[in-house]
Amino acid sequence: MLMNMKDILAVAKENKFALPAFNISDYSMFLGIMEVCEETNSPVIIEIHPDELSFIGSEMVTAIKEKAYKSPIPVCIHLDHCSDFGKIMWAIQSGFTSVMFDGAELPFEENIAGTKKVIEAAHPVNVSVEAELGTIGTTDPDEMEGGAAEIIYTDPEDAFKFIAETGVDTLAVAIGTCHGLYPAGMKPELKLDILKEIASKVDIPLVLHGGSNNPDKEIGESVTLGINKINISSDIKAAYFEKMREVLEDKSLREPNVIEPECMKAMKEVAKHKLELFQTIGKADLY
Repeated sequence: MLMNMKDILAVAKENKFALPAFNISDYSMFLGIMEVCEETNSPVIIEIHPDELSFIGSEMVTAIKEKAYKSPIPVCIHLDHCSDFGKIMWAIQSGFTSVMFDGAELPFEENIAGTKKVIEAAHPVNVSVEAELGTIGTTDPDEMEGGAAEIIYTDPEDAFKFIAETGVDTLAVAIGTCHGLYPAGMKPELKLDILKEIASKVDIPLVLHGGSNNPDKEIGESVTLGINKINISSDIKAAYFEKMREVLEDKSLREPNVIEPECMKAMKEVAKHKLELFQTIGKADLY
């Protein structure tokens, strides 16, 4: 059940739940995410950052597509944060069903123009487009997904104008989240009042980036206020590789099929919690 973002999120918006977009750059991690989503009958977005795509190659995207075609659950394959038009075209040609044009740090009119250029290429081949307005913070300047030193919150009036002028399928909004894991002493605080105002002015699904390591209460409330896609990267990777470090304390281990299942299990526990929090479990029946 391979779908594009527009179609998979239309159901989420109508039924007031959110889909996790799990960032994947390893095939065992991908298999673990598919397992937990199939076990819980949950639709899912498999998200790949351009740096991850360069690492895994387009051949792995082909394998992800084949798995999605055979899966009983809806699956979308999405290119995360990308401002390079050439890489976006490569992703479309590789089989992605959704792409993100990241023009958040451009002047407003240039962000509109860049988004429209991507839409003109993507929509004719049934590929959805996500854009971003405002800036997501960062907990680490070296974080792969980037992020700004200062959060610029999304202006609700700008969101309305941006959507009207571009025809974008989904919009990532900045309401106070950061990419990465929060260090001790740094407390995230989402401005849910801004989200509520944006949701009252627009009629497309809204996206929350930097969904890892935030308080469950605020993330859960964001779903009730109009967020339909939440990006999760650091939380699942931390669970996977923390378990791997623990497993590899046994220096005799060397076979991936012995080492990785425990890592997948730890990651699946975190992923299942996200599915519960986003009210995604069982929702594959709605498609």
